[in-house]
Amino acid sequence: MLMATMTATLPEAACDAADDDHALVRASAGGDAGAFETLYRRHLGRVHGVILRLVGHQHSRAEDLTQEAFVRAWQALPSFRFESAFSTWLHRLAANTALMELRSRRGAPGMDSDEEAFDAIGTVDSAGHATALSMDLEQAVASLPPRARAVLVLYDVEGWKHEEIADTLDMAVGSSKAQLHRARKLLRAKLGDHA
Repeated sequence: MLMATMTATLPEAACDAADDDHALVRASAGGDAGAFETLYRRHLGRVHGVILRLVGHQHSRAEDLTQEAFVRAWQALPSFRFESAFSTWLHRLAANTALMELRSRRGAPGMDSDEEAFDAIGTVDSAGHATALSMDLEQAVASLPPRARAVLVLYDVEGWKHEEIADTLDMAVGSSKAQLHRARKLLRAKLGDHA
């Protein structure tokens, strides 16, 4: 009986939160900085989390990009159409902010020519131990080449479709699927080293 009562109220709570977000968005779009601060505090953790996973656990860069995402959200609020939950819109904007960063660094030193990055994963350190021994899942995801990591995070964590990922990352749908397959294979190998 208690379980039935709890599950019946969960969707209502989610609707209430979405309605509350929409009220805060309307107030924020009208210039109410306090309403936007409430939205910021409510969504900061998840926005920062997705950006952190996308940029490979570069904490200071993730903090900068999180702030940039919220600035962009503030500027774009008047164009929010209320067709989806604010959280969905905000997290997509945050992911796009991080992905723009990854695209801008694509030719920079340290970015993948995917093959080199894949080859470096799971190498042996100077003591003869596989570097994956001390890694957990988050570290393993962070060690993936940026494009593979982006596809994995967007598809498996954020729930994007391959068509959306391909469009955002400027790649073919087949490439998105191939990157996801490679990322999962690398993660299995890396995490299998732990077992």
